[in-house]
Amino acid sequence: MIRILPPNLINRIAAGEVIERPASVIKELVENAIDAGGTRIDITLEQAGKNRIVVQDNGKGMSKDELSLAVQRHATSKLPGDDLLNIQFLGFRGEALPSIASISRMEITSRTDASDNAWSLRVEGGDLFEIEPAVLAKGTRIEVCDVFYATPARLKFLKSDRTEVQQALDIVTRLSMAHPDISFTLVSDGRRLLQVDASQAELVDSRLARLSAVMGKDFADNALALDQQRESIRLTGFAALPTFNRGTSTEQYLFVNQRPVRDKLLLGAIRGAYQDVLAHDRHAVVVLFLDVPPEEVDVNVHPAKAEVRFRDSNLIRGLMVGAIKHALSDAGFRASTSVAGEALQRFASANTSGSSSFFNGSYAYQASSPTMAGAQHLFERASSGYEADTMLLPESMLAPQARGAEPSPFNQPDYTVYPLGAARAQLHQTYIVAETADGMVLVDQHAAHERLVYEQMKAGLRERGIARQKLLIPEVVALDEALTECLLAHQQELLEFGLVIESFGVGTIIVRETPAMLGEVDVAAMMVELADNIREFGHALALKERIEELCGTMACHGSVRAGRSLSVVEMNALLRQMEQTPFSGQCNHGRPTYIELKRKDIEKLFGRRG
Repeated sequence: MIRILPPNLINRIAAGEVIERPASVIKELVENAIDAGGTRIDITLEQAGKNRIVVQDNGKGMSKDELSLAVQRHATSKLPGDDLLNIQFLGFRGEALPSIASISRMEITSRTDASDNAWSLRVEGGDLFEIEPAVLAKGTRIEVCDVFYATPARLKFLKSDRTEVQQALDIVTRLSMAHPDISFTLVSDGRRLLQVDASQAELVDSRLARLSAVMGKDFADNALALDQQRESIRLTGFAALPTFNRGTSTEQYLFVNQRPVRDKLLLGAIRGAYQDVLAHDRHAVVVLFLDVPPEEVDVNVHPAKAEVRFRDSNLIRGLMVGAIKHALSDAGFRASTSVAGEALQRFASANTSGSSSFFNGSYAYQASSPTMAGAQHLFERASSGYEADTMLLPESMLAPQARGAEPSPFNQPDYTVYPLGAARAQLHQTYIVAETADGMVLVDQHAAHERLVYEQMKAGLRERGIARQKLLIPEVVALDEALTECLLAHQQELLEFGLVIESFGVGTIIVRETPAMLGEVDVAAMMVELADNIREFGHALALKERIEELCGTMACHGSVRAGRSLSVVEMNALLRQMEQTPFSGQCNHGRPTYIELKRKDIEKLFGRRG
């Protein structure tokens, strides 16, 4: 027979959706504290939160009557107009407190400014006790003990205490990033894991100070500020230089209306923005804040509120990719400060271990094997009349045998005033040593010239477009209807990449032209890959990446090779061109093109400075 479940069981089912682990409890309680206007939030854990969680704030507090309502399902103060399209708070469902109360022993103590004293309510496994007077200066204190005692099976699925504490720290860290005007502390078993003070500075400065406190000073030193707006949507935040990267995406922090989220669309946009300046196995470090009108975003997708849906996802993606690329381009030849730091560490370790490698395996790259003639032939099919070696450096670089006498260094301009300095020597016919006003620069001539060739190659493609080759016999590709519609919806975008497709009936497309650069391709397999790519990221990344990868390979083979002697004039020409070219701080594979050591760094190496 159909029957209505008892309230305590309904609450436990709801708790299973909202409360997955102790960190989920912390997230909901801290979000409530932020919504209450607290300027100081203190979190205390015992045994990774399984034994005890305490969250205390100095916010508005609750009256005696509101306490009993707070633990009722779907009771909330955060939907004043009952409009789910106008969400102004982090919490709004009214599920958190009753869900937590149904699986634990919880005590809420709260006091408003208008109240003479505080009031306390105790709930155990969903059972309410009498509200009693209590002592509290201001705000709300919530103590949650024995999490999952009412659903012991859940305890078996928790990870180690260390993992659970890390999850809790990640939640609080993310919330603290979005709210630099609030002080946060997190203490676990007497150990202080996080303490950040509120800032009263301008938003950009206070955000950067908060990010520096939680992510480290290196991020602040290597972060590029973003502030772009399209229509009613604004993107702010910071994107790190490509050479400041990580092996995983854990340091990609995304916020929508100050709500921490994890969204495939946004992560795909970050990947697209960095795709030709970062190795495929490395991940950018970013902290991005999207301010979107509430009616343009749906945060009601999942009870945990970690997923969102945008009304115009293409606008969001375009804004993110454009803003990040613009910031990276404006950074020009700049490389991250961590490159020099790592070089110094490698110098130091070389003295003890005999190692001479500056960089770890994350930067390792083996060039592919096509000959220069083969690469040149491929590019000639894509853009007419282009010669890879003729665009950057003086003629003397192209014809060493025709060089005249080397100019006297005493007659050269004072290039030390330039950012990358004046060329002084070439080591092992591979590295250029330059002197700056306050130190020295060591340049990998092949990696640097490779980026310069690549950027001019991309500029040529933008001006002339990607050459297409017509298929002698157009290829008919049968896909399922959903994939076909996905491809046809992006027909114009694919045309920009040199791919011409048309509808050929239900579940079928016909491919008439393909990018000339790709040569012979498995058209059917490419169509499936593109459709999957568009469905996941909303963009034809696969095709764009293949074209840019090929351009990168041709740039690699068309640039000045290691082992080639360069004159002082040629070396200085390369340095000046780097200073004028965007993204020249890293090669096409994400490796740094140069290392800068300040005079103080050099003095440390020789023990002249402590």
